[in-house]
Amino acid sequence: MFLSRLKEKFKISKISIKQSEKIFDRSGIAIAAIVKNEEKYISEWARFHHKAGVSHFYIYDDNSTDNTIQNIQKVLNPNELTVIPWGQRMEDTRLGREIHNQVLAYAHAVSNFGKFYRWMTFIDIDEFIFPKKHKTLNDALGGLGDVDNISLPWHMFSTNGHKITPKEGVVASFTSRAKNPMSNEPGIRQFKMIIDPIKVTDLRVHSIFTNHSEITHNDRGIKSNFKNRNLENFYSSENIQLNHYYTRAQEDVDQKIARGPNLESKAKEYKRKVLRTIKSIEQDMIEDLDAYRFISKLK
Repeated sequence: MFLSRLKEKFKISKISIKQSEKIFDRSGIAIAAIVKNEEKYISEWARFHHKAGVSHFYIYDDNSTDNTIQNIQKVLNPNELTVIPWGQRMEDTRLGREIHNQVLAYAHAVSNFGKFYRWMTFIDIDEFIFPKKHKTLNDALGGLGDVDNISLPWHMFSTNGHKITPKEGVVASFTSRAKNPMSNEPGIRQFKMIIDPIKVTDLRVHSIFTNHSEITHNDRGIKSNFKNRNLENFYSSENIQLNHYYTRAQEDVDQKIARGPNLESKAKEYKRKVLRTIKSIEQDMIEDLDAYRFISKLK
């Protein structure tokens, strides 16, 4: 029991890296995502972000056994997609501490590909980022000037009463979300980031350090730090919004629980965490059609 708790406490979930060399003509935004058996959803996710202006997709395949990779290959051209096998599980030898496979993928993406892009982000297939006032993410980010990173709060969406996957797709079908993205309710308030990849020095899943600093910005360029971005006055989705379709349909909730977390050490508590988060989302909801309006304009 003691050794198990020690491994959990000291699991490796933060990785430091050497900053990437600078390429003179960097441009655009790239996405890095780790995927496993997302054949139902990856096509819509890729099309959505391609239309939002993402220029390249680095897909880390965690031993998918379905048509996840084949489906995204049908959507994107070969020069827009790089697939990397990523099915390993690693521990350090001395204490047997688990190395977070998702963070390891992000570190690999930054170190090997980041130097080619002005921006890079790290999201899952149930997360959608889109501009609110501009046509593309590049246009929205261009107005921020020379910032190193921005933090985007989750907007957490529910099942909308769907028991099975709707044929209309994620964005059109799931429109009810937690009213307050900055709520203290369990599982609601969290961030993903868009970063300048050549400035990255340390990575976690939700906190990426640039130039060894905890300084971050919201989507309007307002400066804060990782601690104070949790305050209500940091919240903004004025220019860019991140939707997290945490549940999707009920059948996806069941599959999420069965699949378990990225960290094997968290497997025992995972079901309780998922159900607790869903309860938080559904406690106070509003309708949010912003992502649907965005993609409808582009059609």
